[in-house]
Amino acid sequence: MMKTVVQVDFPYKGPFGQEMATAMAGLAQSIADEPGFIWKIWTENPEAGEAGGLYLFEDPDSAQRYLEKHTARLQSFGVSDIRGRIFAVNEALTAIDRGPV
Repeated sequence: MMKTVVQVDFPYKGPFGQEMATAMAGLAQSIADEPGFIWKIWTENPEAGEAGGLYLFEDPDSAQRYLEKHTARLQSFGVSDIRGRIFAVNEALTAIDRGPV
């Protein structure tokens, strides 16, 4: 199966940094337990008022299921303008550039 990256970002007013880490620890653990999940890089940009992440999944189906679930969860928190995209990983090129796949 082809590993798959999910890229998500959305408007976010905070908290950021360690406060975000503390506030989102439970969510981080639930993401870690998702089927097909390999890793996530959490992203934040306080200046632009954005947050999100890059996720790696074992396969496209797991990635799609998670993106749908995560989008619905964010919407239930009142978040709009959610941008979610799915990409196949070219593992040969990623390995040359030391990507964590």
